[in-house]
Amino acid sequence: MASLSDQEVRHYREQGYVVPQFRLDDAWVRRMQDALNTLIRNNPGVRPEKLVSAHIEGQNDEGVRGSRDFFDLAMNPDIIDLVAQAIGPDVILWGCHVFCKPASEGFETPWHQDGHYWPIRPLANCTVWVALEPSTRENGCLRVIPGSHAGKKLHPHLHEDRTDLTLNQRMADGSFDENEAVDLELQPGQMSLHDIYMIHGAKANTSGIRRTGVALRYMPGTSLFDRDLRPADGKTGVAVSFATRPLWLLRGEDKTGRNDFKVGHRGA
Repeated sequence: MASLSDQEVRHYREQGYVVPQFRLDDAWVRRMQDALNTLIRNNPGVRPEKLVSAHIEGQNDEGVRGSRDFFDLAMNPDIIDLVAQAIGPDVILWGCHVFCKPASEGFETPWHQDGHYWPIRPLANCTVWVALEPSTRENGCLRVIPGSHAGKKLHPHLHEDRTDLTLNQRMADGSFDENEAVDLELQPGQMSLHDIYMIHGAKANTSGIRRTGVALRYMPGTSLFDRDLRPADGKTGVAVSFATRPLWLLRGEDKTGRNDFKVGHRGA
């Protein structure tokens, strides 16, 4: 059973993110690296930074042919143990996004807050960002603004019509001080956890080394995935279908009693 130390829990609460000591073992890393290469081959028409719902096997409603391997990663009990310490005992899986930045031409991820994009009310979520390849300053690692989740405030975002961004919504100037940014450099198998209000982004990958992370999305059972909401009015630059996005109750209960765990599921 994996767990965050008291110090790691405190860091997550106070700073809005944490890089735990826990990491995936070598067998998991090899499996996911193989799955990543297969995922890219199976989606030649999708930018590798925009592999949404990669955990849904087969063709999903967001234009990506996903893989069971990413679902198994999201269901990893050790990862869920960590998440439960961050958001509580009621854990719902609702998303998985593979951000693969090719060498030399990997897209920039503008500074943003996840809560601006998602139909979760009240806003609450823990994202687990799992490195499948080295993620460094040179190849565009994840960057965060410590403590920016405090106050649970969403700041204004501006739309940009650019074709070299993973997301087309950017934090408005003056919302934060970029000099406070912390680079989360990770090796394969390492991961970070961050809050839904955390200001974060990543520079373009202009290096000769590919950079890939898998963002696993978990919300608490005290929140509703409201399929009638249309955050950011479809102008994010990433194809999503929240109306048909499947949810999985992994631990505890749906305290709202209103989350739909049937929509989007296929087969038995």
